[in-house]
Amino acid sequence: MRHIFILLFVFTAAIAQAQNPGTLVGKLTDKDFNNDPLPFANVLIKGTIKGTTSDFDGLYSIENIEPGTYTIVFSFVGYETQEIEATIEAGKITEINVPLSASAASLDEVVITTTTKRESEVALLLEQKKAVEIKQSIGAEELSRKGVGDAAGAVSKISGVSKQEGSSNVYVRGLGDRYLNTTMNELSLPSNDVNKKNIDLNLFSSDIIENVSISKAYSTGFYGDFSAGNVNITSKNYSGDFYVDAFVGSGFNTNAVDKDFVRSEGTGYFGYYGRYEHNPFPVILSHGFDPETAGNPINVGYGASIGKSYDFKNDSRLSVFLTGSYENEFQYRKGTNTDYTLVEKKAYIDSAEEYEFGTTSTVMGNLKYRIDENNTLKFNSLFINSSSDVVGYFGMDGNGRNRDAILNTDKGFYQMNVQFDQTRIFVNQLLGNHKSDKFEVDWGFGVNTVFSDQPDRKRISIENYHFALDNDSNTNPTFYSNVDFDNQRYFQNIEDEEYNGRANIAYSATENLKFNLGYNGRSKERNFENIRYGYDIVDSDYAIADVNNLNSVFNLNNLNINQGSNGIYEIKVINTIPGQSNTNRPGLPENTYSGNLDIYAGYLNAEIKVGEKWLFVPGVRLESVSQKIGFDVINLGTQGEGEIGSHENFLLPSLNVKYALNEDQNLRFSASQTVSIPEFKEVAPFVYENISTKIGGNPDLLDKGFSKIFNLDLKYEWFYSKSEIFSLGVFAKEINDPVNLVVGADATGTQRFFRTGDKATVYGVELEVRKDILKNADDNTVLSAGLNATYMHTEQDLYSQIDGDFYDVSFEKTKDELQGASPLLINADLSFSPKFEKYEPTANLVFSYFSDRIDALGSGQLGNIVEKSVPTLDFIWKNNIKKNFEVNLSIKNLLNPTIKYVRETTLGDIVVNSANGNGISNYKRGMDIGLQLKYNF
Repeated sequence: MRHIFILLFVFTAAIAQAQNPGTLVGKLTDKDFNNDPLPFANVLIKGTIKGTTSDFDGLYSIENIEPGTYTIVFSFVGYETQEIEATIEAGKITEINVPLSASAASLDEVVITTTTKRESEVALLLEQKKAVEIKQSIGAEELSRKGVGDAAGAVSKISGVSKQEGSSNVYVRGLGDRYLNTTMNELSLPSNDVNKKNIDLNLFSSDIIENVSISKAYSTGFYGDFSAGNVNITSKNYSGDFYVDAFVGSGFNTNAVDKDFVRSEGTGYFGYYGRYEHNPFPVILSHGFDPETAGNPINVGYGASIGKSYDFKNDSRLSVFLTGSYENEFQYRKGTNTDYTLVEKKAYIDSAEEYEFGTTSTVMGNLKYRIDENNTLKFNSLFINSSSDVVGYFGMDGNGRNRDAILNTDKGFYQMNVQFDQTRIFVNQLLGNHKSDKFEVDWGFGVNTVFSDQPDRKRISIENYHFALDNDSNTNPTFYSNVDFDNQRYFQNIEDEEYNGRANIAYSATENLKFNLGYNGRSKERNFENIRYGYDIVDSDYAIADVNNLNSVFNLNNLNINQGSNGIYEIKVINTIPGQSNTNRPGLPENTYSGNLDIYAGYLNAEIKVGEKWLFVPGVRLESVSQKIGFDVINLGTQGEGEIGSHENFLLPSLNVKYALNEDQNLRFSASQTVSIPEFKEVAPFVYENISTKIGGNPDLLDKGFSKIFNLDLKYEWFYSKSEIFSLGVFAKEINDPVNLVVGADATGTQRFFRTGDKATVYGVELEVRKDILKNADDNTVLSAGLNATYMHTEQDLYSQIDGDFYDVSFEKTKDELQGASPLLINADLSFSPKFEKYEPTANLVFSYFSDRIDALGSGQLGNIVEKSVPTLDFIWKNNIKKNFEVNLSIKNLLNPTIKYVRETTLGDIVVNSANGNGISNYKRGMDIGLQLKYNF
């Protein structure tokens, strides 16, 4: 009996043991991306319906599996599916870690491969969640959904960021161009504009962008010239089988579509000017003055991408990616142009118009060689050609006013400005990543070259223009020629060359302790020169028979070669060739400067995990900065030639803290000290003159060296699903010796940069929400909404008097807001994505708004120049038809707000122009309507 009981007990235990289930766990990683975690991949037990997906960290777990041998299927769209046999033992945990690599799959899978990891909103939310510093990103997927065409539009959709209408200026937390840094693949980029520190983000089309991120809190890996943040553009790359896609699009601007467009003589359809090798003097002798027909104002765009990967032995892979695109855009603006300081100098009230024809051509190629799973090399080469061709007419109704006019100060003053700008940018980068046991080395080296030219700007000034409109052949307008350069041709050239590099050695001492030892360096040189040739009208009574045919006037037949030759005009130059006359002879550059900036820095930080909740990242950066400018300019007289410089070493500490409240919620804190370095354009005393504005640099800025800035951030993040977030943050900054753009209270009204006070403070709060409102039966989002908003308070003290070595200025106010800071910024979007079998449309409404902000501080009795608030609403409709075909419709600027700058005066606001914006103020931009067809082969 006892033996029977024992046998029964053993048999029952064996059955119980056999029925005790096991568990399968593991981690999925991206083999093509440094073995980073691969979230949301599928894990399925073959032949069953039991499975799961990996989480944010690539981890997965399947419980309650009956003991036995199974085939486990690991898959992710666009990656090679792997089937692995596993034996599940009763009551035990079986672990399988699987690296997945890009597959040689069908096209639609390959396309998703390039977007899933670093372009999708889900992946970037994961990156934001895990980031050491406070960081936000927007990827190619979201850019496409919101109809964003370039990097400038991309960053303006991030909380606390806004873009200035009519320029490339981007403001982060109210701080503009001088307080930002721009990098590509974490290597610095040069500026394409003499008046800017950062490169124009409009030049980076969405075709070459994998994602754009803004790091708002400083960490030691960034350059110390970090106040508002660092914008980093990550270029697209590719891993997978051969693919080709192409797109073509067209559209129009509602203001421009019915206009007869004109552009500069000598420029091409693709935005090229072919006379750079020629001296300007024979150019103006040989080529005409009048603008030429620009064709039908219909926008077009087209481009293609191609990629292929080659697999070799030992698990190595070479991936090749090439993309190219061209697009143009016609814009028409009609409004006001006014030069007003304490009194009106010149005014074209509602009688100024500009025709702009812009082009952007982009070619990017990269090679990515994965030597093995621990070593990767990448070469990236980018070329961008961008042009802007603007023809402006001012006073076209005959009512233009000029206080300094000779014949009539109350009406009849007229000007034409024909201006072509071309920028050619070459960016070449070599990048590497290497892993060995506890070490990881990440490095990059870049060479950047920029050619930014303004060739043959033509400007004409006419009096009694109303006589050209009266249909009376006996009354005609005449040239305004108070000085030789009231009628002129202007040539400007900028060349930037920069070498830069970075290296970071990461050492993971334990699972909870990691050290980063790194280096950043850049050496940048800029050379600038310009020359003007003025038309001295010898025959002051010359009657202009046809104001639209100036070629009949400015030609060799009418050149006054010798005294008494009865010519109409002579050509004048300011800086003569030694031994040559200043009349009808070539000259030397009028203004030149060369600038050098050298930054070398080393840093050390530690990533310290304390328990499961805390992450501390203390760090320190030692940075050496040298800056010098040699200049030779005409507007400073005997002080116009010289060299200035500054050198300083900085010790910049930082602390970033992350506390994980739970798996989905973080609390972040950041504190740091950074600096602000004056830019070449802020220091070089060259003055650029537009129709009604003048802007120049101020060498006095270097007297106090570089500004120190203290930064504090506190942020709460809740990632309540893989695609949803709620975050709330507060921030504060103290800027010592802040630099502002100031309008001088003098006869010229020139805007220059000054250190306006001892201190400026910035306080703000940021809110971001992304919410899925409606999902379908497959748990895919049908209706979603997003909102981010920033409210800021800025205040700076102002000196009563600034007595500089070069320039003086005074302020009647003791305090004011910081230049460029909007108290309120809002970005919002609503997305609707239903699914009808093979038809998957997506409709988006995208809204943005910034409140009034100071464009330039007024000095003395002058009021500030204020950029008025602008709301923008865009509608984007994307249609995926079948697998490979897209038809996309966009209607942008639906609200069509007025773009306006005003000067605050005791008599009320006066419409004026911005030195940073277009030549027109108080205008409507019109709606942009576009249709795009895209096919994936």
